[in-house]
Amino acid sequence: MKVPFLKPGSQRRRPVAVATFLVVQTLAAVFFVGDALGELLSDADGTHSSFEMLVAVALITGMIFGGMELRRTLERMRTQEAALAVASGALADVIRAQFANWGLTGAEQDVAFLGLKGLDVAEIAEIRGSAQGTVRAQLTKVYAKAGVSNRAQFAALFVEDLLGASLVEPVAKAG
Repeated sequence: MKVPFLKPGSQRRRPVAVATFLVVQTLAAVFFVGDALGELLSDADGTHSSFEMLVAVALITGMIFGGMELRRTLERMRTQEAALAVASGALADVIRAQFANWGLTGAEQDVAFLGLKGLDVAEIAEIRGSAQGTVRAQLTKVYAKAGVSNRAQFAALFVEDLLGASLVEPVAKAG
């Protein structure tokens, strides 16, 4: 799923960033705990050392929460990827069933799938090793069997099913 306000790959970089932050926190915690323990053992006035130990405990707490967030993020990503794979497979099944319902031939199904994927006539012809005129004729037959007149209407048949009819309510015109 492409989310317009996220840059490509940004969801994949988030766990890496969290893991990197967690490693830095771990190194800082090891340093501060070692330093605070050393000062606490050698310093008679432990006020400064006690404060450093408190900071180290806060760092360790942050590290634990960071690790938990990393684990949750990775689990969420796996779940979303699995759901997307299921949804993609389900959509492909719905499309195949509709193609069969319309009685599309194998060649018509091929060009229809490629058209739905956004390829133009020249690209479809090249992939299929056909003439562009043949692909145009096949797409025309597909559109006729689907009861539409162009690619946008054809794609809209499937997008409409994805969005669901209840999402868009007609707006009453004033006047």
